[in-house]
Amino acid sequence: MIKYLLFSILLVSFSCAFAQNIKVQGTITDQQTGVPFATITADHQTKTSSDHKGNYSFFVKQGQSIALKVYAVGYRVLNLSYTLHRDTTINLALEVESNTLDNVIISATRSAENIKNITSSVSVISKKKLETEMAINPDLSTILANQVPGFAPTAQTGNNVGQNLRGRPMLVMVDGVSQSSPLRNAEVDLRSIDPSVLQQVEVLKGATAIYGNGAAGGLVNYVTLVPDTAAKFAGKTQVNLNGSLVNMKNSAGGRFNQMVYGKIGKFDYVASGTYEQTGEYKDSKGDVVGPNYSLGETDSYNAFAKIGYVPARNQRVQFIYNTYSSLQNSNFTLVNGNLATGQKATGVLGKPLGKPTGVKYNHNFHLSYQIDSLFKNTNLNIDAFYQKRQDVFYVSLGRFDGGDGQSLATNDKKGARLFLQSWIVKESQINLSVAYGLDFMKDKTAQPLEDGRIWVPTMDMINLAPFAQANLNLFKDLIFKTGVRYERVNIRVDDYRTLRTTNAAGATLTPSFDVTGGNLKYGTYLFNAALKYNRYAIFSPFVSFSQGFSVMDIGLALRDAKVKSIDKINTDAVKVNNYEAGFETVYEGLSFSASAYTSTSKLGIEVVYDAATDQFNTSRSPERIYGFELAANYSLLPSLEFGASYSYTEGKRDLNGNGKYDDVEDMYLNGRRISAPKYTGIITYRPVKLLELSLNYTGIGSRNRFQKNANGIYNGNEGAVKAYHLFSFAGNYRINKTTRLSLGVENLFNQDYFPARAQWFMQPGFYSKGRGTAVNLGLSISY
Repeated sequence: MIKYLLFSILLVSFSCAFAQNIKVQGTITDQQTGVPFATITADHQTKTSSDHKGNYSFFVKQGQSIALKVYAVGYRVLNLSYTLHRDTTINLALEVESNTLDNVIISATRSAENIKNITSSVSVISKKKLETEMAINPDLSTILANQVPGFAPTAQTGNNVGQNLRGRPMLVMVDGVSQSSPLRNAEVDLRSIDPSVLQQVEVLKGATAIYGNGAAGGLVNYVTLVPDTAAKFAGKTQVNLNGSLVNMKNSAGGRFNQMVYGKIGKFDYVASGTYEQTGEYKDSKGDVVGPNYSLGETDSYNAFAKIGYVPARNQRVQFIYNTYSSLQNSNFTLVNGNLATGQKATGVLGKPLGKPTGVKYNHNFHLSYQIDSLFKNTNLNIDAFYQKRQDVFYVSLGRFDGGDGQSLATNDKKGARLFLQSWIVKESQINLSVAYGLDFMKDKTAQPLEDGRIWVPTMDMINLAPFAQANLNLFKDLIFKTGVRYERVNIRVDDYRTLRTTNAAGATLTPSFDVTGGNLKYGTYLFNAALKYNRYAIFSPFVSFSQGFSVMDIGLALRDAKVKSIDKINTDAVKVNNYEAGFETVYEGLSFSASAYTSTSKLGIEVVYDAATDQFNTSRSPERIYGFELAANYSLLPSLEFGASYSYTEGKRDLNGNGKYDDVEDMYLNGRRISAPKYTGIITYRPVKLLELSLNYTGIGSRNRFQKNANGIYNGNEGAVKAYHLFSFAGNYRINKTTRLSLGVENLFNQDYFPARAQWFMQPGFYSKGRGTAVNLGLSISY
């Protein structure tokens, strides 16, 4: 009797359990065709993905209320809620969106996260903003200066000397792969890729322990395109013509970009080729802008390919290759400016000495493999990369052994990274995840002269860094993040001989002698912690602490060696403590953010001018940098939007080492480190659906912190900056679904000015005026 009773109970229990599992199925389309390999989650757990025709199915418990989320690359995320009692068919239609990454960033935590959950200052330049800026000028250093508070003004040249983040050097990356080398900061890394292949740009401000070596001031991550269609083949052709409106003679230039992309079965791809040639750059008077690193008469190439493969619903393999080159082929030789009289530098017709300057080549290879749910609640991302780059600098007349010399910066970088993220707790009121892994990089950098002489010897760095980060979300509104990273760095330098340098009269400034090489070793822990409260949109505050680390610009110290062994050269690393507090406000059509920060380092690095030798040398002393940023956007009408920002940064050196920064001996950091205040503004108006007009403003305030020398001029890097104000215009008109016209006008009112760098740098060869009014007319056709 008992066994029959037990059998009956088991049978009923089995029947009930079976009845609780019901099937959900359907098709995901973009209102025309099926969307392949879309991801479907229920209650934040991955259930399945659609097949190559867009069909899907999964099982849930009967009567269960579920939050359904559907997403695919190139489409808006779809969120739905259901309570299901029987087998159900749910057909879903996704809306195409080219800017799906606008509200999601990767750089701050190394995994995709909504920007509202980021606990530090971050700026995102969306694809739409990039397109608007490119309609005016496609130079990335200019775009960053216009769009990012805290980013120093552009120099309008092929290098980014002095263009930093909040007074400290930054790490520039393409899809997380470093383009910078802390061994010898050549300050050319912002021009590493063409903006036409970017989905967005993510800028994380302030020292960061997330990426370690080189990110003492933050980072800039260029995120490359993803296909925004489910079609097998799509593409876009874009043609631009540009030139000066002040003096059009020989100023005409052009730009051509061809892009194809699509999805074929389990594969997706993007391929792009860009060629740009600029004409002569003219200032507001119609004169040729000084040719030292000018972007005038420059030939640029970019080839990009990204191939993705989805072997299973929770896996993705991706390969990226990008090559970039931008060389100035000028027909002008430099005529130095006069710092005492204010006479600008310009050029006269003639063959420049040496080889064309700029980025000779920058090759990037990147292979990644991602697995969602490798094992219970754990995701894996492993990648490997290789970068090879060479940059060419201008000819220094009479500097080396009484003769001329043209230097090259060479960088050969390879590495691999392991990143895992595990969810420890996943409940409605508490969510705890831990990210952990290991970064490995081998960086070989040198700065020889073009003729083979060694100026900066080869530095061979091995960087190993394990890390762990915890992310705790309480009651959906309180976010706490903390973590630690250990930087282990070994730099090998072989024995070398310094290169004798001379002044214009041939007298020795630095002698030539043998230096014994060796190994420089560093090891340090970096911590970070941050808290943010998101309960109320009208006031969402955050506080953060993060440490940054960078082996100083060792190449400068080695080439300027005064002793005969590298273990006696001051090559101590820079470790930065960054403190920040701020808040965000969203109210109806208004969004506003404010942040204040302080960063300190017991040992900094300042490039200062030495009047005795007429050279720039490095100075090491404690530093404190502080400042604040404000930014606002307001939609007055659906067709009318306003935006504005203000950035202020200041910094000082503690020269007597007593921990104070207000003594008579202490000095302000110079213009190479601290930029003048910056204002930006934008008005966007859409009078009709197919037309968008934008008026942009960038203003640079004044900064004067130093005294003139005995010759009545400022020392190098210490020049006073006088304020100037620039306006630009961008118009975009969509003729039909596939064809768009753009018109951009730079320096709309033909302002006559010296860019900030020309003012503080105080070098006759770089004392050039800014570009006058220039026009850029574009046509793009999508298919």
